[in-house]
Amino acid sequence: MAEKGVKVVGMWASPFVARVEMALRLKGVAYEYISEDLANKSETLLSYNPVTKKVPVLVHDGKPMAESAVIVEYIDEVWKDGYPIMPADPYERAQAKFWARYADEKVHMLCPVKHY
Repeated sequence: MAEKGVKVVGMWASPFVARVEMALRLKGVAYEYISEDLANKSETLLSYNPVTKKVPVLVHDGKPMAESAVIVEYIDEVWKDGYPIMPADPYERAQAKFWARYADEKVHMLCPVKHY
C-alpha cells in the first residue's frame, strides 16, 4: 500500500519551496517537511525527482511531483477548502499564470547561485 499524507522535499532558502509551503498553509494542509542538502543530494530527492533533481517536490499519498507552479495548481485543485489560490475566471486565471511565470523568470535571473 502506498504511503499516505503530504510531504515537501525542500531547502530553506528556495523561493520556489516557499511558494509550495504558502499554498499548503493557505489550504490548511498538514505536511511533513524534508530538508534537502543540495550540495549532497539525497537518494530521497533523486528518487522523487530523477529528471531535474531539484526542489521542491511534493509527495501526496506516495506520488511525487516537481516544479512549484505545477505543484501549486495541483494543491488548489485537490484541496478545495481554504483560500482559493487561482481565480475561477479563465481570463483572470491566465493572467495569474502569466505573472507567476514572469516572476519565476526574474527570480532565476536574480539568483546567482543555483539553490533550487
